[in-house]
Amino acid sequence: MDACGCNGLTAMFDRRIAERDRDRYHRHGPDRTTRMLLDLIGRHRVGGATVLDIGAGIGVVDRELLRAGAGHAVLVEASPAYLQVARQEAREAGVLDRVTFIDGDFVALAADIGPADIVTLDRVVCCYPDVDALVGLSAARASSLCGLVVPRDRWFARAAVRILNLGSRLRGRAYRTYVHPNARIDALAAANGLWPRAEGATFIWRVVVYERR
Repeated sequence: MDACGCNGLTAMFDRRIAERDRDRYHRHGPDRTTRMLLDLIGRHRVGGATVLDIGAGIGVVDRELLRAGAGHAVLVEASPAYLQVARQEAREAGVLDRVTFIDGDFVALAADIGPADIVTLDRVVCCYPDVDALVGLSAARASSLCGLVVPRDRWFARAAVRILNLGSRLRGRAYRTYVHPNARIDALAAANGLWPRAEGATFIWRVVVYERR
């Protein structure tokens, strides 16, 4: 497994999972927490904005923000299967010319990725072991807003993650899930000039949008 865990991630998020996510999106639209993130971002000016979507999956956040008036999106994804489906979805939505696709680990590639008005990490931080690098580098590239969906730092979330990781170990999978301290995430955002502007939650997930003041 590589340092970021991307080998395990690639094996976990394969073509079958990518197509399942695509079909669910076509039937029901964005997942609940993704919709919450989009709604919080939508309270601010989206028209003409640039978007950097890190760990973008099939590109739901990108397409929804482009539909809302964003000008261009950069989609970074370490799973080749997800990236392939995201490109196909962008083509079918007629926005392929407004999306730049980057294949790989954002942290490893960050030096070559420029800033954007809106940076998003939708259920991505929980897939990455090095929270300091991922959140710090992401926040540094947010010119205006940075939106995250992360597990709430609560005992029940940590218990659920322990069960999930035990299942992965028993199946011989390298992929692991993480509950990073929410206070640490806030501190990393603050160190890069970002402060919580709007927030919501479900039983497991915290949805927060930081703003550069």
